[in-house]
Amino acid sequence: MSAKSTLGRSPAFVYRKSKGRHNPELHCENVTLTQLAKRMGTPLYVYSANTIRQRLKSFDKALRQVPHTVCYSVKANSNLSILRLLAKLGCGFDVVSGGELERVLHADQRAAKKVVFSGVGKTAEEMRSALKADILLFNVESESELDLLAECAARLKKTARVALRVNPDVSAETHPYISTGLHKHKFGVPIQQAQGLYAVAAKAEYLKTAGVSVHIG
Repeated sequence: MSAKSTLGRSPAFVYRKSKGRHNPELHCENVTLTQLAKRMGTPLYVYSANTIRQRLKSFDKALRQVPHTVCYSVKANSNLSILRLLAKLGCGFDVVSGGELERVLHADQRAAKKVVFSGVGKTAEEMRSALKADILLFNVESESELDLLAECAARLKKTARVALRVNPDVSAETHPYISTGLHKHKFGVPIQQAQGLYAVAAKAEYLKTAGVSVHIG
């Protein structure tokens, strides 16, 4: 049974016979990888634009009944061509550093409106750059980060939209090296402190609360 019949989408890479060749060759969409390797050299990374479009469409369809923004994690692959494609499709972006933000802005300046700045250890310089770019929001990881962000926003006379990343102290029973949801992992605001910190953010002159982000994985 084909992947198309089981998943409702065409596979990115398939074997098919090429003209003048006896054995099937591996293709990405309608292009043989042998031809690409000869033209571009190796090692060579090949991505399927159609698969990226289909995956984004699937996310949008699954969430169609609620207001949402699908944000691509730039740390997964910061290839500028992929970022440009996703920006053109209206996708948002999740960044965890100033460098990743710069790559998104280089791909499409207008994409800043859909950027979420996550991650621990944001520097004041990174915060200022994100504020100047007028990103969608900051996922705040701690009280000290919230204080620093408020200070940066006040100096620039800009309003920072913030969501608190809450640590629920729940095990996702996944690989220990990638777990982030337990208190011992020290990611996010402890759930017992979240409500008080959210109240502080709501009263701050240069902060605008935008929600809560819960990471269990």
